[in-house]
Amino acid sequence: MQIVAGPDLTASQLYELLTLRVDVFVVEQNCPYQETDGQDLLSSTEHLWFSDSIGITAALRILAHPAGRKIGRVATRGDRRGSGLASQLMDAALIHLGPVEVYLDAQTHLRSFYERLGFALDGDEFSEDDIPHLPMKRVANMKVSP
Repeated sequence: MQIVAGPDLTASQLYELLTLRVDVFVVEQNCPYQETDGQDLLSSTEHLWFSDSIGITAALRILAHPAGRKIGRVATRGDRRGSGLASQLMDAALIHLGPVEVYLDAQTHLRSFYERLGFALDGDEFSEDDIPHLPMKRVANMKVSP
């Protein structure tokens, strides 16, 4: 697993991360939106990912949040879905973050996936780029196990 702060990403790493996210969120989900949002290279942003011989297999990013940290852009390469990588990546991210409040905006169909990781609803469903999402939160004092 790689953990790299935004400013420390190489051009190649950033390119691979953006390629995975565009493949998943723009192409596969047929959702044209501006993927580059100015947050990837901030000093408060961290990127976590797994790779294989082909490239990045699963990735996410962690952003600053007023009450803790926020996980977003959780993506798994199409040929590796169903292998448990997203769960492993989320577990690694939560261990890395430690006992802080963690927020995310989950695609609604992934609610149970995030609930299994200790997240709970934190507001009403909303639409982002015509995809239903749920705000979720994991409380700070939740046990984090390696």
